[in-house]
Amino acid sequence: MSWLLIGLCVTSQAQFRKGLYMEESDLKNYHIGIVINLTQNSFHVSHHPTFLMRDTVFTVNPDNTIGLGLGGMHTFRISERLEARVVFPQLLFVNKSITYNLNYPDRFEGSTVTKNVESILIGVPVQLKLRSDRIGNFRVYMMGGFKYETDLSSKSSATNADDQIKLRKGSFGIEAGMGFNFYNQYFILSPELKISNGIGNVHSRDPNLKYSNVIDRIQARQIVFSLIFEG
Repeated sequence: MSWLLIGLCVTSQAQFRKGLYMEESDLKNYHIGIVINLTQNSFHVSHHPTFLMRDTVFTVNPDNTIGLGLGGMHTFRISERLEARVVFPQLLFVNKSITYNLNYPDRFEGSTVTKNVESILIGVPVQLKLRSDRIGNFRVYMMGGFKYETDLSSKSSATNADDQIKLRKGSFGIEAGMGFNFYNQYFILSPELKISNGIGNVHSRDPNLKYSNVIDRIQARQIVFSLIFEG
């Protein structure tokens, strides 16, 4: 009877291992992937100290907008549970906006004005990924790190950006989130959700522009849903 139980255990373990996909990927020191991002973008706005002294703008309200992105994922194995990741290059297409309520309606735009800030961002996120034990073809992980981004469409040095909001070209941010690894026969699919916040002021304030002079600091905020495909 004991020999029968041992045989059944060995057989079941062999069948379980036979059903595991991409086992060799867990042992690779380096592998690559593709990241597709869907982002919800907004600004965190701080009023300038002179805001209450001006009577042109009544309120300043950042809006939530949607963006898309694509990147290349480079993963380096540190230990069984820990990996380092670099996304390079990462390209994001983002259109943020701020809505102003005016005390005195503009004759062309009315009392409510929305200013769009279009950005094409090239970024380099650097992250650490902490992985759980693998359960069959499934694994959960947590990640965190920082990023640097350059805005290719920045108008911070423009002299003809009348009534626009000008942003600085470069910015830093921090990120944290979690995701899931689903092992398939030919690739690993990882849906991931993270929060990304800018840690610096990206606003290039111009006291001569009425939509810029009422704002002191602008910090970028994102909620990012990613699909990661790794080989």
